[in-house]
Order: sequence, then C-alpha cells, then structure tokens
Amino acid sequence: MLIRRWQPEDLIRRFEAITTSYEHLHPWMEWLAEPTTLDSQRAFGERVAYGWPTPDRAFNYGIFDTEGAVLGAIGLHDCLGPPAVEIGYWCHVEHTGRGVVTRSAAALTQLAFALPGVDRVEIHCDEANVRSAAVARRLGYRLDRIEPRAKRAPAESGRGMYWVMDR
Repeated sequence: MLIRRWQPEDLIRRFEAITTSYEHLHPWMEWLAEPTTLDSQRAFGERVAYGWPTPDRAFNYGIFDTEGAVLGAIGLHDCLGPPAVEIGYWCHVEHTGRGVVTRSAAALTQLAFALPGVDRVEIHCDEANVRSAAVARRLGYRLDRIEPRAKRAPAESGRGMYWVMDR
C-alpha cells in the first residue's frame, strides 16, 4: 500500500474508483450527493495538485496498491483550530474489510503528531456509520462525545461521534 498526494495522472483512476463505489459512499459522504463527473474530479485534482493545502485547509492523499490501483483516499484537515486536526477517509467498495483505511488512518495519525503544534487528532463520523467508528476504535481513539449535528448525507442519523487521540 502507498499513501501519496493525488497527482494529475490519477484523474481517471480516482474517477473510476468513486464511480464504482458510489452506492457504497453516497450514503455517508456529503461531497457525493450526486454521482461524480469527470469535470468535478478534474477540478478536485487541480485544487489538490496546485494548492497545498487546498483552500479549505485539507491535505488530501490517495491510497494505492503496488500496481497503482486506487484503494481509497484519506485526508488531514486543518479545520478544528490549533492544536487539533481531523482525519477523513473513504475506501473503494472492492477493498473494504481489508484494513486499508485502518492502516492508512494509523499512518496519518503518526504523521499528524509529527507536525509542530498538533497535540490532538480527531475522527468525526455519524453514529450510524459503524464502519467508520470501528476504524477510530481499532486505532485507540477515545469517544469524546456524541451530539446532535445536521444530517449531511442520506444515511446519517443526525448524531455525530467525535473520536479523539491526544499526543
């Protein structure tokens, strides 16, 4: 497995991975309210390739196998304010249940704690998203709180889980 910044040449592979995984991802991903388009993926690719971090202060990475196939994606989001960052992720439907996201989130957690000024890493998910919560639990994140939040995707319950790991 390889985690690296998205590159312009990843456009078609990323598009195909998201398209193939649409029914799997759509219920949980706010950004995937509608099937993705090649144009929207091209715009995303340009944003992440030429702006680091992106304007929304995200560091986005692709997760690849040794042949270059897209296994998923993971990002480090500087949206919580110092001293915390948030990790977000998705997995290609054909690669779920193999530890891809868990291993990737473990690596990104280590990377986050190596950054100056980062003392806390968080994973946020909806209470109904048991697979996402399982990643945080397996990595030793502690459940800080469950609280109401706006439903942002079709399968969400409107109750957010906030998982935290301190340095």
